[in-house]
Amino acid sequence: MHLYLIGYRGSGKSTVGRILAQRLNRPHLDSDDLIESESRMTIKDIFSTKGETWFRDLEAKIVYEVSTSVVPTVVSLGGGAVLREASQAILKATGKCVWLSASAEYLFKRIQSDLATQLRRPNLSQSGGFAEVADILSKRTPIYERLSDITVVVEVKTPDEICDEISDCMNSANAGQQRISRHGASGV
Repeated sequence: MHLYLIGYRGSGKSTVGRILAQRLNRPHLDSDDLIESESRMTIKDIFSTKGETWFRDLEAKIVYEVSTSVVPTVVSLGGGAVLREASQAILKATGKCVWLSASAEYLFKRIQSDLATQLRRPNLSQSGGFAEVADILSKRTPIYERLSDITVVVEVKTPDEICDEISDCMNSANAGQQRISRHGASGV
């Protein structure tokens, strides 16, 4: 099964995804990179020339394509990749979702300090800034919560510490499944 990293922009999905993939000896894919490669445009340019609906259609197509790989992959998803119900169903059916969770204040500071994010990513509302982050995060949080198999609060943690926590949760879950399987097999 795939391991999907979900969460708001600035939560560290791309960085954590690369490190986690190396640790797990799996390939890593980043949906935003795939979108930009396929469209030959930055996400900011897509929003300004094609519009959000066109972007979300391409994003849903990328989610589907990634999900069909037979090789278990670590996938860093764009923050809004979970918005469509069809994509949510695909994620749940083909992998485990790890939500990299953080407060709006923390995310806003990270977004503001990352020049690459500012150049590649558009504002998602007229207000922009902190108000946008707080508003959109509040709307997406119930989706992230519903989809997540593992939740990691990323504030004050290094990417390596976040990967350690994800690995520990995965190992605990696997051990629990093995215990259930053994009990089921023995008739207990």
